[in-house]
Amino acid sequence: MVDLEIDDGLAVITIDRPQARNAIAPETMDQLDTALDSAAGALALVIRGGGDRAFVSGGDLKELAKLRTEEQAAAMARRMRGVCDRIAAFPAPVIAALNGHALGGGAEVAVSADIRIAADDIRIGFNQVSLAIMPAWGGAERLAALVGRSQALLLAGSGTILTAGEAHRVGLVDQVLPRAAFDEGWRAVARSLTNRPAGEIKRVLGGVAPEEAIGAFARLWVADEHWEAADRVMTKSR
Repeated sequence: MVDLEIDDGLAVITIDRPQARNAIAPETMDQLDTALDSAAGALALVIRGGGDRAFVSGGDLKELAKLRTEEQAAAMARRMRGVCDRIAAFPAPVIAALNGHALGGGAEVAVSADIRIAADDIRIGFNQVSLAIMPAWGGAERLAALVGRSQALLLAGSGTILTAGEAHRVGLVDQVLPRAAFDEGWRAVARSLTNRPAGEIKRVLGGVAPEEAIGAFARLWVADEHWEAADRVMTKSR
């Protein structure tokens, strides 16, 4: 099951399938699409797994083993890649809160987010080669954008599973937090991004013409929120 919580501009999507370590089944893909629809308009989005053992453990093999033809495999890959593309294209900042292991397809979901925050005891790896397959949900390309082509080939080609600290060192994870402070920590980061400028910064970082970036700044400049904040600063300085 996929849950959605929205609170004061922050949307949190939780993949909660304890019986399968939060693995992705076809029904999960549909539920993620529905949750993304409902999260529209949020100022920041968090993707997390239920519990503390798994973020997403990959695809649900018991369900996906029913796919036996190339056409069926391609359709499944296309379907979940579309979900990951939607996560990546979400207009506001997206954080993957890695509450547990992110393996195979789980790592692909993680890299579809803008930012990855991990508990210090998790593992992450593109280990699809252990099943004699490869990443199919856009994860290989996104991994290369994060860590470079050669590092991506080394990691995904060998199926290496990294500790949180190792993932941080290669640029796959952005922050590592102690387990005891993890929930409070990712929420604090997410809250810090629940503002309109963060969404505009994400859009500009995605690549826009200089005039579009200037236009985004100008729209924020004339907004009430800017002048209210500016007035507070000027009042304090008097």
